[in-house]
Amino acid sequence: MRWTQAAGRCLLVLGVMLTGCVSSNEGETGGGGGRGPLTLATAGDLTGYLGTVLDGWNRTHPGERVTLVELPDSADETHAQMVTDLRGGDRSRFDVLNIDVTWTSEFAAAGWIRPLAEDRFPLKSFLEPVVETAKYDGRLYAVPYVTNAGLLLYRKDILAKEGVPPPTTWAELEQDAKTIAPKYGLDGYAGQFLPYEGLTVNAAETVYSAGGTILGDEGDRVTVNSAAARQGIDFLAQGVREGWIPKAALSYKEEESKQAFQDGRLLFLRNWPYAYAVASAPGSPVAGKVGAVRLPGPDGPGTSVLGGSDLAVNTHARHPDSAARLIAYLTSEQVQRQVLTLGALPPVRAALYTDPDLVRRFPYLPTLRSSVLSAAPRPKSPRYDQVSLVVQAVVHDAMTGHESSDAAVRRLAAELAAIQGR
Repeated sequence: MRWTQAAGRCLLVLGVMLTGCVSSNEGETGGGGGRGPLTLATAGDLTGYLGTVLDGWNRTHPGERVTLVELPDSADETHAQMVTDLRGGDRSRFDVLNIDVTWTSEFAAAGWIRPLAEDRFPLKSFLEPVVETAKYDGRLYAVPYVTNAGLLLYRKDILAKEGVPPPTTWAELEQDAKTIAPKYGLDGYAGQFLPYEGLTVNAAETVYSAGGTILGDEGDRVTVNSAAARQGIDFLAQGVREGWIPKAALSYKEEESKQAFQDGRLLFLRNWPYAYAVASAPGSPVAGKVGAVRLPGPDGPGTSVLGGSDLAVNTHARHPDSAARLIAYLTSEQVQRQVLTLGALPPVRAALYTDPDLVRRFPYLPTLRSSVLSAAPRPKSPRYDQVSLVVQAVVHDAMTGHESSDAAVRRLAAELAAIQGR
């Protein structure tokens, strides 16, 4: 899936009917038989790296060849097609699914993916926070494949001229965006503020950074009605009111915001690591002028939302043992290195973030590691698609001035409570 996976985008399929999860030991993908050819479903592979990775598997596993099915690169369309297929039960075409981290709870609760035996996978070699994205109700239902965390990109050439370090707090970000950016004909700060999944991510990051939450740990209660949530949402709304967040950013997704920064129109940008890589590439107007730090918060470094994707096995997979073997291969250190070097995607293997050769090639890795280790998942809920739609709609209304931050938080709490009560 694309860079946000993790980061994800707006999910359009509503009202998923829960069919009860597979919970018996017999449902686990463990050892034994069940070997044969497989189909791997994923969102569009925009960098084309997966073909090379799967060729390596197919050469050494001729009896378990994998056919790659690329769905649309839009996460909402991928989600819709996967859900339609999974609802077909034993008529499903897909054996292994590369799913956004926010879908694991939904798919597990619906009984569409099977629990996995933890001892089959190198979970202790992963960055610790990513493992929780693959669990539901205390059990492993998927295996982390790609991770992601937001970074603050900045024009290091301009800050160097001004003699100021990159901001670590919201107040510093606001001050620099207000005073430095206009001197160079730039807008101050942008993220992904169109009402889609990206706005849910940006809003959650401000709430988390202020010390708040949106839902309880397993989505069992609404926790958003807090001073921290009001502070987080008001940070975004105030930026638009005061102009250091340009109104154009209210229509930005990942690509539009990346392009604005890459074209030299922004001083600061919240985006995923891919934006750093693209903006720093030869031929970019800002190549050599880009820095990256952790997202700021009210009193110091803030909290990113954890993005990425997990690999899951369809409950009706034709060859579940081969499916588990494929997942172990895709999360091996060799393939995880290719995920980064060929796919430009953040791997889940912790050791790769301190590999000297990789750090030379990808200098943002230490910062990204710190961001991932301090990141928090999006709200866990079997009805996450509905939760996300509510968050993005309410926060967008606050940012466009249609309601105050206080009113937005009260409305958010009420609408989320209604979703939880269904």
